[in-house]
Amino acid sequence: MDKHVKAALIASLDKFAGVSGNDSVKLEESLVEVFGKDLGFLEKVEEFDEVFDEHPSFEELREVFFDLLMINFFSNDIKKLEEDYLDSDEWADIEEETIDRGTELLNLLLYINECHDERIKPELGDFLKEFLLVDEDEFQDEFHIYEDLISNQQLAESSVEDICGHAGMIDLGEEMEELFVPFMVFFHQPKANDKVIKELEDYSSNKEFDIAVYALIANFNEATA
Repeated sequence: MDKHVKAALIASLDKFAGVSGNDSVKLEESLVEVFGKDLGFLEKVEEFDEVFDEHPSFEELREVFFDLLMINFFSNDIKKLEEDYLDSDEWADIEEETIDRGTELLNLLLYINECHDERIKPELGDFLKEFLLVDEDEFQDEFHIYEDLISNQQLAESSVEDICGHAGMIDLGEEMEELFVPFMVFFHQPKANDKVIKELEDYSSNKEFDIAVYALIANFNEATA
């Protein structure tokens, strides 16, 4: 299992458990075991889903953790496969079968990896314009998906209270509805700290999820630094 993914997974589960009052120990152990197995990707997905089926109180984290499973595959499992595996028919079939899985978190985690490869700090404008290319005509699908972040970029310079308050006043698109707050808070404060977590607990309308996803992103960012 990729050590950066493991750090993000553990931090996220611990924070979710701390706020929700649910015990995450068994889920954490089971997920770490699945992530570390020498299996094909779809076989891992099957075991991954079985683990979440056994822990329904953590259901809202299933798809963001699927993104972590995908990042783990790209960072770790791919090393055991042929160099051009991602161009193979087998991988194309896997992509087709999992097309409805995961969230836009995957793009942010890929961007963070790229930032550390290039030794630059993650910034919202850079993520939107240089990574997602939302200004380019051929990437208008990305523009529509991330329009809520594009039109509210100034919030990254404000406060956690303002971000959470603003999220409750705007009509967020489906793809960013749940992720708007943790994404924006990450770009506001890329390094997780108790102050930010406390502010999310105070001001977020979906505090368990927002804290867990923010912790996931921020700890992934610190682990890869």
